[in-house]
Amino acid sequence: METGVRKMLDDCPPGCPGVEALGLDRLGGAAAPSGCRVVDELSLLFGISYTLESSLELRDVIRPVLLKMAEVLGMKRGTITILNPDHGEVTISEAVGLPAGREAEYLQACRELIRQVTDSGQALVVQDISKEPVLNERWLDENRSGQNDAAVAYICVPIKFGAEVVGALSVERVLNGRARLSSDRRLLSLIANVIAQTVHFHRATQEKLVALQRENERLQEQIQTNFRPKNIIGNSNAMRSVFLHIEQVANSTTTVLIRGESGVGKELVARALHEQSPRKGKSFVKFNCAALPESIIESELFGHEKGAFTGAVSMRKGRFEIADGGTMFLDEIGDLSPPTQVKLLRVLQEREFERVGSQTPIRCDVRIITATSRNL
Repeated sequence: METGVRKMLDDCPPGCPGVEALGLDRLGGAAAPSGCRVVDELSLLFGISYTLESSLELRDVIRPVLLKMAEVLGMKRGTITILNPDHGEVTISEAVGLPAGREAEYLQACRELIRQVTDSGQALVVQDISKEPVLNERWLDENRSGQNDAAVAYICVPIKFGAEVVGALSVERVLNGRARLSSDRRLLSLIANVIAQTVHFHRATQEKLVALQRENERLQEQIQTNFRPKNIIGNSNAMRSVFLHIEQVANSTTTVLIRGESGVGKELVARALHEQSPRKGKSFVKFNCAALPESIIESELFGHEKGAFTGAVSMRKGRFEIADGGTMFLDEIGDLSPPTQVKLLRVLQEREFERVGSQTPIRCDVRIITATSRNL
């Protein structure tokens, strides 16, 4: 890009006021005078760069770029064609100066020339398209009309990202006194380099979106066909999402919190998690934290020793001991008192507890699934 800009500056004669003004611009001085070709072309490059940065959608920026080129270069027609990586064919992404609905016809007329450019990766210049047998006679007639038989040149440059050709930029322009085809080709190559960044980014983004869409469709199909808890019915998107979450965590040992209003089926989800886990066939022990007074919840969960309190006439195992090797479902966990929550935290962290009235730690291998209707 920098080399191309230097060559553009070399086209100006010594002492060109436009070049001197550009130097002042970089230092914050006066604006460059209009009418200097190099100044106009550099301004075009800056304008195109700004336009391409304004949107991530390729079609939103390509047409404004061509319109800017038409304004500065005085081109008759301009097209940007993109190479499809799947089948290698080129399609017109955007065109200006063409009658509505005739883009495909024009592409057909220019296809061989564009193919030469995309295959070779080199620019192509036809100084007078009336002498180019590849182009359609209908387009030649339209080029001659209204131009006083002035020659029309065709310039096509590759749009390359690194060594990969991703498309082509082509223009037709009437050969007037200001037209210099070598300079035009160099300018179009600079513009194509800028466009290539946007095309590559757009293509990479589209590929990622397509991959995500396919993965989403695959997961949805897998949910619909491969996994559906036997104890839960439903085929809506919301239920499919529930099935997906169950499948994602069922095979792990992580603690699960199920939230939802009373009556929505939290226990069914907990049982489905157990049935889909490696602990299937082991104990599934349920305990409702809101169903018993706080004074006996600790004894129910962790058990007690004989004589630990009035009425403790014998040793009793708690729910965690009974659930050893299986799954413990703690319903309405939001109603558990803070002191009991602290003791439950030890079970979650250390996988051990002590019976009421005992100081001997007891290890347990229990997966804990909790549920609540409260806003924790």
